[in-house]
Amino acid sequence: MAKPAIDPLLLSTVLIRTFNGERGLTNATGFLFTRGERLFLVTSGHVLFDEPSGHFPSHLTVELHTSAENLAEVAQVWVPLYCEGRGLWHQATDSSGQVDVATLELDRSLLPASALYRSFNERQLLKPGDQVEVGTSLLVIGYPLGFHDALHRTPVVRHGIVASAFGLRFHGKGYFLVDARTHRGSSGAPVVMRATAPFEADFPWILLGVHSARLDEGSRDALQDEALGLNAVWYADILMLLSQG
Repeated sequence: MAKPAIDPLLLSTVLIRTFNGERGLTNATGFLFTRGERLFLVTSGHVLFDEPSGHFPSHLTVELHTSAENLAEVAQVWVPLYCEGRGLWHQATDSSGQVDVATLELDRSLLPASALYRSFNERQLLKPGDQVEVGTSLLVIGYPLGFHDALHRTPVVRHGIVASAFGLRFHGKGYFLVDARTHRGSSGAPVVMRATAPFEADFPWILLGVHSARLDEGSRDALQDEALGLNAVWYADILMLLSQG
């Protein structure tokens, strides 16, 4: 198969559309993660189920490219969220409560035979003790407000920096802060930094976390003060728990 003429990073991230029956609900972002022979869709937990907002989708769709020569060719993949009333996704809780990351295993046999994608893997997660300096440059790949290249069906990339002590649980929760401009629709986006010693020559990225939500200060005066521009990003090592057998 011919190699696509774009950065493979853009093929790791997919546009998610959620539905309740035939009624469209929301747009969000997801990405692909491989562990062994198993393939997972990763996104924010609140994309799949969010009781406070009354968001209860029955299924979702993702788009996968099907031609390296023509990136406008995509296939819609229908992914159910329930089987006999039981949710098919995996989430976890920790000492502070629910972790806003979810994985949903994808049956490769149901994907188009010509599906063209890249996935992160466990080798691209940081090891215990690895350090990331405050201010380190990173990227957030996603679909803000559903915006993307509507012809070639590819996401857009925002630049940011690590804005809190990496490795510490900000406010005691399992996330760190990122200073970046984000919007609704970015939930579930992978947050990455470039690897100094690439695992694969054409995919030199370390997966730091999963973008969850923008944060703000409750006492902010909306007339006098700008939004903080800070975001909660859950540490990516949670994927090792959520992709267990």
